[in-house]
Amino acid sequence: MANGIYAAAAGMAAQETQLNAISNDLANVDTTGYKSERIGFADLLSTSEDGIPVGGGAAAINLGPSLAQGTLAASTNPLAIGINGPGFLQVGNGGGSVGLTRDGDLQIDASNSLVTSTGQQMVPPIKIPANTQPSGVTISTDGTVSVRGKTVGQLKLVDVPAANGLQAVGSNTYLATAASGPATPITGSTIVQGQLEGSNVDVAETMTSMLNTQNNYSMLSRVLTTQDQLLQMANQLRQ
Repeated sequence: MANGIYAAAAGMAAQETQLNAISNDLANVDTTGYKSERIGFADLLSTSEDGIPVGGGAAAINLGPSLAQGTLAASTNPLAIGINGPGFLQVGNGGGSVGLTRDGDLQIDASNSLVTSTGQQMVPPIKIPANTQPSGVTISTDGTVSVRGKTVGQLKLVDVPAANGLQAVGSNTYLATAASGPATPITGSTIVQGQLEGSNVDVAETMTSMLNTQNNYSMLSRVLTTQDQLLQMANQLRQ
């Protein structure tokens, strides 16, 4: 009978993981280029109790980000860029690692480097001539960055073979892993200056998922309580 308690507790833990992912999605509904999290569920190994098969419950599995494209919308930032199609920008992520992001809300920092809204430098770095106004920077569809007709660098789009293996590291940034495969240059996608990609979170769908998850958690909580009560009754009978 104790196995029923373990199964219910495992299910509650899985639902809590799902709820945390949903909460994070809702918190980032207005984050530029944000990709919603995908959580799946897998059956745990079954056991036998008094010759009767008993399920072990379910475990949550992180399936990686959903790479569905968000809507491109005009921005008042002249350095803003949106990626039309798959792919990521490469940015420095500290410690020599290279991060991947779709945050195209670019800025010029105090050292005249082109950076993301969170201050991450482009990889390779792009230096803007001193005293250049953001409106004086042109970014073409292939990522070429020019100032007064002179090329100063290029934003190169990359992608990985298995996006579900990407590791989220905060600041709307991912790291390539052995599971995702290495980031390599891609063709076919284009960069649109003056536009930003919104998050791909569907608020209505996400709110529905949140309600379903809360209901599932509540149901499993009642199962856990019932199993505990039955176990107490069984112990009393044995006495």
